[in-house]
Amino acid sequence: MTVEPVRPSASSSDRRPSRHKSLLRLLRQRLLWLWHHEGSHGQRARGLAVGIFMGCFPFFGLQIVLSVALASVVRGNHILAAAGTWISNPLTYLPLYWFNYQLGCLVLGPGPAFPSLQELQQAPLWDLGLAMSGRLLLGSLLVGFIGAVLLGGGYWLLLEHKQRRRVNVQS
Repeated sequence: MTVEPVRPSASSSDRRPSRHKSLLRLLRQRLLWLWHHEGSHGQRARGLAVGIFMGCFPFFGLQIVLSVALASVVRGNHILAAAGTWISNPLTYLPLYWFNYQLGCLVLGPGPAFPSLQELQQAPLWDLGLAMSGRLLLGSLLVGFIGAVLLGGGYWLLLEHKQRRRVNVQS
């Protein structure tokens, strides 16, 4: 006597969520867990602020490491610190660093012209000279600090507002 495997009917397989939807749901759950797992509102806001601050600097490849290290110093959320560095990404590099350089020029006075894309591809940014690097770093410091205060502070206010709403609804 042979036993044949039971195969689900077409209607029962339609009811099961697709593998794609299950993976998306799992990813969403994991991201939400990471988002909320570490710290108070202040710690989470400090982590995001540190990430945004470090994301404004042109330290390619080191931004996440530096932001997590700085988050440890200020007791901020490490996950949000790493995520905050994505304020600079392949779509925003050029406009962000151009703006940072222009701000540095505004504070320190005119410097060399911002290099073309071709010049940036041929030589590292630091090889373009101290006058350019100094202006870029000063602008990055100012933009990073202002962005960290505004976005980190705004995130803290949002978290506090949500908590107050939850307490008011439960009362």
